Amino acid sequence: MILFHGSDREIEKPDILHSRKEVDFGAGFYATPIEEQAKNWCRKFIRKGRCGIVSVYDFDEMAFDRFRTKKFETYSDEWLDFISQCRAGKDLSDYDSIVGGVANDRVFDTIELYFENLISRKEAIGRLAMEKPNLQICFRNQETIDNYLKFERSFCV
Repeated sequence: MILFHGSDREIEKPDILHSRKEVDFGAGFYATPIEEQAKNWCRKFIRKGRCGIVSVYDFDEMAFDRFRTKKFETYSDEWLDFISQCRAGKDLSDYDSIVGGVANDRVFDTIELYFENLISRKEAIGRLAMEKPNLQICFRNQETIDNYLKFERSFCV
């Protein structure tokens, strides 16, 4: 499987040490099988006058069977709870990798309204059901990265 990572630099050797904690699936190295999504991740760097670089990797999907992987097929109550815990820095799960939808701008707006108690849980899930998930994979185990994620190349956006 080909995966992409958007950043302001080429990342030949991904690691989990340089990750932020309070994001969708917690601390880890994030990648996506959707090239356009990785380019979108670069836009925040481009807006700040920096380069946008997409690193490309070959990923051996056998890792999903060998390590603890959580997959969210859709935006759901379970996904919303997990995102809420991770973004609050309260994730206690021990998954090695997590696969699921990205909290993009429209999804993030719904989540923020829910966090601020401006819409109900039922309404948040209803709104999220209308969104087509962009897929992201969060690698939270360095062994998985080192053994199953191989850098191929990078390119500027």
